[in-house]
Amino acid sequence: MVAVIMAGGKGTRIQEINSEIPKPMISVLGKPILQYQIEALARQGVKDFVLVIGHLGHVIKNYFADGKNFGIRIKYIEESEPLGTAGALYLLKEEISDDFLLLCGDLIFDIDIKKFYAAHKKYGGKVTLFTHPNSHPYDSGIIVADENGKVTDWLHKEDKRLWYRNRVNAGLHFMSHRILDSFTELRKLDLDRDVLKLLIPKGEMYVYDSPEYVKDMGTPERYYSVIEDIQSGKVSAKNLTNKQKAIFLDRDGTINEYVGFLRNINDFKLLDGVAEAIKRVNESGYLAIVVSNQPVIARGEVSFSELREIHNKMETLLGTEGAYLDGIYYCPHHPDKGYAGERPEYKIDCNCRKPKSGMLLRAAECFNIDLTKSYMIGDSENDILCGRNAGCKTAFIGDNLNADVCGKDLLDCIKKIFG
Repeated sequence: MVAVIMAGGKGTRIQEINSEIPKPMISVLGKPILQYQIEALARQGVKDFVLVIGHLGHVIKNYFADGKNFGIRIKYIEESEPLGTAGALYLLKEEISDDFLLLCGDLIFDIDIKKFYAAHKKYGGKVTLFTHPNSHPYDSGIIVADENGKVTDWLHKEDKRLWYRNRVNAGLHFMSHRILDSFTELRKLDLDRDVLKLLIPKGEMYVYDSPEYVKDMGTPERYYSVIEDIQSGKVSAKNLTNKQKAIFLDRDGTINEYVGFLRNINDFKLLDGVAEAIKRVNESGYLAIVVSNQPVIARGEVSFSELREIHNKMETLLGTEGAYLDGIYYCPHHPDKGYAGERPEYKIDCNCRKPKSGMLLRAAECFNIDLTKSYMIGDSENDILCGRNAGCKTAFIGDNLNADVCGKDLLDCIKKIFG
């Protein structure tokens, strides 16, 4: 596997940190950002790197040389003039004949690269984007994908949008070498707009959703935030090769106002303090995962697309307040029959409907979660039983002698859990 790092940026937004060196060489706790990237990949077996350099590129070459001192091999592609975020890929056509990883040179990350690559091979597309939720989706490009992970739209921050899933391109891409066939001349190109978006109508691009740590260092605020996260151990801990901890959240009555069976998106309203509570979960390093019974699907009262739009509204409202969810799981089943318009195929006694623990077990498998160090929070006895059935600790909104923690609302429970 070859990793191609676009390391030619000037870093105009972060010049107050250091304007005398290229952005990938800005020091973070004593070593360059670029070194963090190389070490994170080399630990998992990536040994061949191509560094695309430009502005003050000699600084990078002098530091890393051929890579031998870092246990890797490095080739350089040097831009004689700025080629944007993708123009230099034309020069890779003679260098690469297999899949490769393409990333920006200003990212701090620690991810399970093998799991990401396995998803790319499974999809078989030209590009797989590493996507994740973030705390500012309102000023980020949003990636829209279908239930099979195929990208169907790319909404830039200036594009009109109402309710959307908080899914953002993190700047890591697995690419088939076939993508290089689209580069026919050496010219300035924007990776997102001139290359990736053109793959959408052809159905050749997919998403890999992950809660792992990836953050760009484009601004001083993010720079200092990353330093804190490295020092606290949060960056390495979020790698999915490590056991994760999660806060599982019921939806109705816990996150949004309880209105009985929620059928109309206009009835979805966040409860007071919920965004702050989930933001605290995000900052703690725990995963924030919704698990919800939705019998309205089996009863024929809400379609899957309508439910997705309700959840998009939930993610949008949380995102405007700097909070995000790492996953949403729901049970569409309901065992009782006799409703007009019901869907017979979902009228079953399943393993996922709370108080059974199927949704938590699925999440644990996907995200490598240690359930014994996780919490289930809800406002019903079924939520508490579900958490206990999965081996989790539990928190109840209200009074419940069977719960490990009780609070007047979600924020109160989170404060008590984190002490």
